[in-house]
Amino acid sequence: MSDQDAQAQAGTVEGQGPVEIDEELARHLGNKREELFEKFEIRDEFPPEVLDEAEARTEDVGSEIQGEVDERRDLREMTTWTTDPIDAQDFDDAISIERRDDEYVLRVHIADVTHYVTPDTAMWEEARERANTVYLPAYTIHMLPPVLAETVCSLVPNEDRLAHTVEMHLDPEDLSYQEIDIYKSVVRSDARLTYSDCEEVLDDPDAAETLLEDRDVALAEKNELAWELAERMHEQRKADGSLVLNPRRDRAHTIIEECMLKANKAVTHELMWDRGVEAMYRVHPQPSPDEWDEALREIQDLEGVSIPGDAWDDPRKAVNATLEQAPERQLSKIQRAVMFVMPRAKYMSDPFGGHHALNFEIYGHFTSPIRRLSDLINHWIVATNDVPDDIAALCEHASDYQQDAEQCEREYKQFLEEVGLDPAAVTNRGIEVVAD
Repeated sequence: MSDQDAQAQAGTVEGQGPVEIDEELARHLGNKREELFEKFEIRDEFPPEVLDEAEARTEDVGSEIQGEVDERRDLREMTTWTTDPIDAQDFDDAISIERRDDEYVLRVHIADVTHYVTPDTAMWEEARERANTVYLPAYTIHMLPPVLAETVCSLVPNEDRLAHTVEMHLDPEDLSYQEIDIYKSVVRSDARLTYSDCEEVLDDPDAAETLLEDRDVALAEKNELAWELAERMHEQRKADGSLVLNPRRDRAHTIIEECMLKANKAVTHELMWDRGVEAMYRVHPQPSPDEWDEALREIQDLEGVSIPGDAWDDPRKAVNATLEQAPERQLSKIQRAVMFVMPRAKYMSDPFGGHHALNFEIYGHFTSPIRRLSDLINHWIVATNDVPDDIAALCEHASDYQQDAEQCEREYKQFLEEVGLDPAAVTNRGIEVVAD
């Protein structure tokens, strides 16, 4: 089975089968992808030497990990789990959490990709060129070979894995960082939750027993604690002026989003404030006052929508407050009005300028080294303090390729609509080719 066939099958959701198409339409889709890949210079196939290298790094995994235990912090006895979409093919981040009298301790474990993909490998050079994974409906162009990403770099349940852990000690009152520690670890995930699994366990703690196969692990209790902390972090972030364009996101998404944001921000603080090094920071400029005024006027004119009078002074808080009160039918129009005036975020080796949408003074990516070059590079810098000489060029390259990937996705979705397919259905359910 090809990677793309696997992706299509993995895209099915509970209760629904894949979208069925005939062989002729499948050929049209394939031809359109090839056209787009050529247009945007997207590399679909991996060179043989890269695949051979990846295959070799998946051999004798258990022995290699065991040989690393003495050099790392052993967290295998700590309750740890992943939460991902049902169609996820690799699990590159997991969480652990504790509540103590005077602090929360949140640990985000990210697959230690740079243990396997280092600057002297063909995989590293290929990742530098690709810059990111490209996600089209039911078709994925990976940054790293799937044979690596879906095995040794996937935090699957009940298997020892090498990780890069971001340990955050948070003040129980304002959730500020009391201490940040980033280190290499060995972890063992107890469970792989889908988003629906997470919601089910939050509603019914006994559901965790089925997922754990009767093992004595405090998953339900820890998942509830993660939701408690994530909800507080989310509300605090909004109060601080972070833009939240999807205010009705479910609890599972909120847990993962807030934990990853907290970890990314912690790493960024370590890189800039503690070490003062260049890295691949994420910078998001702000719209001009006139652009914000234009967006707010457009929102205010929507039927059934009113911006609270006390929120106009801060456009981000105005949008947040409006989205929470607006009718469901107007949400997408409000989001489009905001996105129309938003400048593009980009990677820069100098972080100053901050991330406007998040309202973070400094921000960067760390939690997805399987699918983003920025995270891979930042893992290497955190572990070695070795900053690539061409870091500024890498930032520009990654920014350009991300823009190309997004435009490729837009044009492919438009083509799906032109041939009578619903891009959302294809994304969620995958595609099955049936004989004519």
